[in-house]
Amino acid sequence: MHQFKPIHTTIIATLLGALALGTAAQASATPLSVLAAGTLGKTFREAAKGFEQQHPGVTVEPQFGGSVKMVKMVTQLHIPADVVAVADYSVIPKYMYAKGDQTATADWSIGFLRNAITFVYTPKSKDAGTINANNWYQILSQPGVQIGRSNPNTDPSGYQTLQMLDLASSYYHDPQLEQKVLANAPTSNMRDTETDLIAALQLGQIDYLAIYQSDALQHHLESLRLPAQINLSDPKYAADYAKSTAETANGALPGRPIVYALTIPKSAPHPKLAAAFIAYLLGPQGQKLIAQNGFTPVHPAYAQNAAHMPASLRGMTVAWPGQ
Repeated sequence: MHQFKPIHTTIIATLLGALALGTAAQASATPLSVLAAGTLGKTFREAAKGFEQQHPGVTVEPQFGGSVKMVKMVTQLHIPADVVAVADYSVIPKYMYAKGDQTATADWSIGFLRNAITFVYTPKSKDAGTINANNWYQILSQPGVQIGRSNPNTDPSGYQTLQMLDLASSYYHDPQLEQKVLANAPTSNMRDTETDLIAALQLGQIDYLAIYQSDALQHHLESLRLPAQINLSDPKYAADYAKSTAETANGALPGRPIVYALTIPKSAPHPKLAAAFIAYLLGPQGQKLIAQNGFTPVHPAYAQNAAHMPASLRGMTVAWPGQ
């Protein structure tokens, strides 16, 4: 019969000590809370890894969803956040700046990347073999086509889709274009953020999905290259974009160039660390990630109310054009 030798007490002590150190290290890690638009998921997760490597002991904790929803988590639910990043720069001043008797939860923002609205599809999609940048609105209007989109009351891509279709109605001289396309995009095909519908598209449950051009690249989806005059991608068409309107529960929203913006809430638990994370995004490594994920970096970044932002970020920005 074999006899087992007892494990030496020093080994046990060593193991317990290592476990205790690991637990203590986890407990002492500094969490950096980031609330961001759903389309920033892949980019910000990759940025988080790079930032954590440069800042040992910091753990970036991102949460993604519709931009308006993310902002209201701070303004209405008072959830602590170090960085807030949205897919429409107007969301931050609208909901976070002081206005009337509304106390400011932020008083500056930085526009750091651009995007475009498009429709994505797969080989399974109806008429996938014939759709192109010239006939897309005719195919999307056909009976039986299923189109997904995000909620215009909670997510910028939702109301930007409406603005794009409004612009398209004028651009293609078809006053019924928006109405006909939306007839195939009922509320049952709507989610809080458009990325929640990518699986439905890939499974063939819907044929087309209104989404950002960046997502087309990140998820290896077919997409339409819509004219810059309607896809909200180019600031030089800002005056034309403003002629479009999206009716939402938050009011009538005029079209604007798609510029993503971020800020640090006044209640941020770690404002200095938050500024360092933003600096990482605006620096060479962050700019590379932004471009790799299908966005257009804004370089130098646009600053709104620069006098209120951390001094470390001012030199990385220029005044917001037209403001």
